[in-house]
Amino acid sequence: MDYEQMYRILFNKMTDIIEEIQQIQRKTEEMYIDSKDREFALLKSYKDLDQLKQKE
Repeated sequence: MDYEQMYRILFNKMTDIIEEIQQIQRKTEEMYIDSKDREFALLKSYKDLDQLKQKE
């Protein structure tokens, strides 16, 4: 088996997929920014939630 070729194929495909996901993310972010009915929500992180639970 040619492991080097297998690795190259896998690496190249993963790189292509990551680039595609980044393009999709940019497109959806632009759609959100361009939308008229934007609402912002502050979301708590898991760390914040854990700290709140410890205080109770």
